Amino acid sequence: MPRLAGKVAFITGGGTGIGRATAILFAREGAKVAIADIDGAGGKETAQLAGNEAMAILTDVTDPDILQKAIRATVDKFGRLDVLHNNAGGSTAQDDTAVNAPIEEFWRAIKLDLFGTFLGCRFGIPELIKAGGGSVINMSSNVALMGVAGRDCYTAAKGGIAAITRSLAVAYAPQRVRVNAIAPSATMTDRVKRLIAGNAALTRLADSHLLGLIEPSDIANAALYLASDDSRMVTGQVLAVDSGVTIS
Repeated sequence: MPRLAGKVAFITGGGTGIGRATAILFAREGAKVAIADIDGAGGKETAQLAGNEAMAILTDVTDPDILQKAIRATVDKFGRLDVLHNNAGGSTAQDDTAVNAPIEEFWRAIKLDLFGTFLGCRFGIPELIKAGGGSVINMSSNVALMGVAGRDCYTAAKGGIAAITRSLAVAYAPQRVRVNAIAPSATMTDRVKRLIAGNAALTRLADSHLLGLIEPSDIANAALYLASDDSRMVTGQVLAVDSGVTIS
């Protein structure tokens, strides 16, 4: 039996990369999937690739009204929400130390990664409660678990995501809502490949992977575990899927 049969999932940033791989896998495992992305064309392409009635919703996760309407549209179409995957985010080549990074890059990272996750939980968790419980999967990063120089804007945002994951897990356990996060290392999406090509620190990080480079499908498989009932006793965890980087 498919591991997500009968479940409805809402995935932000599902138009490309990890989000796309996760949407396709969730649909293959039986879920009805809503792909929320600011790139309308990318979202539609993912929905077509996923099949199983997947829907694409043009969404800016930093806009409260737009994100709330996207979650409402998902529930209106599929009748419930069981899995909330706050995946949208990412760093840029402008990131640097707190001394050197542009101030606007700090606020970009905080608004997209941390505030976008905060809003997803704000509007998604009540729907999970209505469904009798469910799974929130946030996207942190290995930079929240170890020191990586020159990434202070991204580190601040992803560290915040790890912290809010734990506090929400405690707050909503009585309603059977599990809240976990995945902490990938550099994953070979097109965006990350471009970043690594121009960043010596990221190149060194990629070279330190003990088991080889990480593909989007590796992160999608971790998300599937956290979305499914296989992880029914797992909450408040930040799961490092990092090819051993944080221990090397």
